[in-house]
Amino acid sequence: MRHLYLDGAWRASASGESVGVVNPATEETIDRVPAGSPADVEAAVAAARAALPSWSGTPAAARGEILAAAAELIGSRSEQMARTIAADLGAPYAMATKVHTLMPASVLASYARLAATYDFEGGRVGNSRIFREPVGVVAAITPWNYPLHQVVCKVGPALAAGCTVVLKPSEVAPLAAYALAEIFEEAGLPRGVFNMVSGYGPVVGEALVTHPGVDMVSFTGSTGAGRRVGALAAETVKRVALELGGKSASVILPDADLATAVRTTVANAFVNSGQTCSAWTRMIVHRDRYDEAVGLAVEAARGYTVGDPFDELTRIGPLVSAAQRDRVVRYINRGQEEGARLVAGGTDSPLERGFYVEPTVFAGVEPGMVIEQEEIFGPVLVIVPYTRGEDEAVAIADGTPYGLAGAVWAGDEDHALAVARRLRTGQVAVNGGRFNPLAPFGGYKQSGLGRELGEFGLEEYLEVKAVQF
Repeated sequence: MRHLYLDGAWRASASGESVGVVNPATEETIDRVPAGSPADVEAAVAAARAALPSWSGTPAAARGEILAAAAELIGSRSEQMARTIAADLGAPYAMATKVHTLMPASVLASYARLAATYDFEGGRVGNSRIFREPVGVVAAITPWNYPLHQVVCKVGPALAAGCTVVLKPSEVAPLAAYALAEIFEEAGLPRGVFNMVSGYGPVVGEALVTHPGVDMVSFTGSTGAGRRVGALAAETVKRVALELGGKSASVILPDADLATAVRTTVANAFVNSGQTCSAWTRMIVHRDRYDEAVGLAVEAARGYTVGDPFDELTRIGPLVSAAQRDRVVRYINRGQEEGARLVAGGTDSPLERGFYVEPTVFAGVEPGMVIEQEEIFGPVLVIVPYTRGEDEAVAIADGTPYGLAGAVWAGDEDHALAVARRLRTGQVAVNGGRFNPLAPFGGYKQSGLGRELGEFGLEEYLEVKAVQF
């Protein structure tokens, strides 16, 4: 069994208990990590608090040098880390390399540069000078669906800002976080600056959120769990950043390039086996082009080969766990019960072993159906018609509790931009605009609070101080 990373050393958990890490393609236990305890959290927070004065006082450029060294190590070990992520998450190896490994390396490198260039001590307002200072000890609680990227999106800016960190990675796919801890140690991060306690959310997570020695909680996960984090953190008036669920819409206007819009929307909905909070899982199409769009979506879905993450032909790997597969299957059944038409995929397992679900498409979906409103977190796309024009399309797009991402497709870019500005969501792609890892990422409404990535992500971990002269 592995150990916890506390105060610069690998230590056994006080609980003596462990969690099995399961390969979702083979259903075999491939590793074990500690099920941390409140005593472990106490030790981790104490180490982070002890390290805070020295780390926050380290010149920002020097902090950046360590982050840059860590980013280089991720890049040099991308093949090994990708194989780890493919094994414990189930992501196809090519995606595990490009998206799950090399993108986090790039994000961490961006925070290394920001640490050296951001003006922490600049700005004047009248007779006041403005300083930006680290918020303090940060508890970072991360999910399983992007097990390295989500860690880097929190730990990178926190360390660049001068904060110290206690990380609780998901117990479902924790191995990339373990590899990152080893990298930070090798890169020369001082002891106590980064600490890691694996384990269950109700035990380790809640102990961190309620700990009086933690100044900020950054959480990514479901909206329900985010509400719990916010309520517990409020007892000690902690700063909270929440990156929560989504049910993002791809709005296809009548003059759009329909084939490109549908093909790209399907790809976005199915990426990471649909286990992406910002996935465009609702396609909203005008009634006049609806049947054509459905046909194109079915054709595209049939091109997604389900299989072993290490098979180069695989485009969709397994879902992360049996529980997640069963959740997705329940939603597919619910969609059929509601009267939606299953036009691709279904509930039959495509392979004898592994937590697989076929790429699934529903037509005949009406606003308000459960499969149209709730986050499924699997390879399921729903196609919703509109008839009265773009006002109706915008109303459908905004008609869920979420507002994380989305897309707008139109023949005229300015028109698409005008519609994109109307959507109540944190990110919108116009005509397939590429994801930008330097742009702010986060949601409106119940998709969360705060932003990640780039300068906006760094500022989440900074307090603002005014000094009057």
